[in-house]
Amino acid sequence: MGEVNISMSLVEVEWLKEHLKNDNLVILDATLPKAIQGDVSKDLPVRRIPGARFFDIKSIFSDTSATFPNTWPGEDVFNKAAQKLGVNKNSAIVVYDDLGIYSSARAWWMFKAMGHTNIAVLNGGLPAWSRAAYDLEEKTTIEIKQGDFAGKYNPDFFQDHQNVLDHLSDKEQIVVDARAENRFLGLVEEPRKGLRSGHIPGSKNLPYTDLLIEGKMLDLAELKEEFYSKIPENKKLIFSCGSGITACVLALAAELSGYQNLSVYDGSWTEWGSIPELPIEKGEKT
Repeated sequence: MGEVNISMSLVEVEWLKEHLKNDNLVILDATLPKAIQGDVSKDLPVRRIPGARFFDIKSIFSDTSATFPNTWPGEDVFNKAAQKLGVNKNSAIVVYDDLGIYSSARAWWMFKAMGHTNIAVLNGGLPAWSRAAYDLEEKTTIEIKQGDFAGKYNPDFFQDHQNVLDHLSDKEQIVVDARAENRFLGLVEEPRKGLRSGHIPGSKNLPYTDLLIEGKMLDLAELKEEFYSKIPENKKLIFSCGSGITACVLALAAELSGYQNLSVYDGSWTEWGSIPELPIEKGEKT
């Protein structure tokens, strides 16, 4: 059916249905297993969008030897894992998850960091696909031809805690925190045991859930209003969250809203809150 080039970072389920037969289309399911009382369950969806391959953020597309979860795995590991999923240099990728827009944005951001722009997040994810009554298939092992994906990592897409610390006083740079307001303000204990509560000094709070309705991104006008009312457009933005997942939802929304100079703090609060020497603030919404 020919090849397709994706010119936007967010596509609707109707678009995906129309392009399912395109020769270079690759669908990735980036659903994260649920964490239950500190243990990771294997309660993943048993059905998938036809032909979807599992993009395993936790076990494959993260540095599993790292101290903190969901850490960038490195260029070589990413390339080899993408190739095993049958991803090619010319692949048009649509990535989704089972919550609407949650972990799918992380997969999208990682491919962008590797220089691959022919990729989009499925707006509303698996729930939206299901609500549209489009076909699903049982998850079975499928034969995948090795791909030739060969991305080049751009370190500007991710920040470490030292870089964030070094630029806390930089008025041209803002850290934007995707966590819920009560966590940002330090009014509740963090879900991860042993973490301090609060936020990075000078950061702003924009909960990722404020940008979604039933797992779908707000329409563009509402999205821009939400961002522009809180975040200056001409600043460099570093997005943070709990462990580097929902920060990427903010990155997606910011890109859709026309912002540039975006990056994600990979360690996010899981790292910052666990290092006693790093400064924190509490009870002040900026």
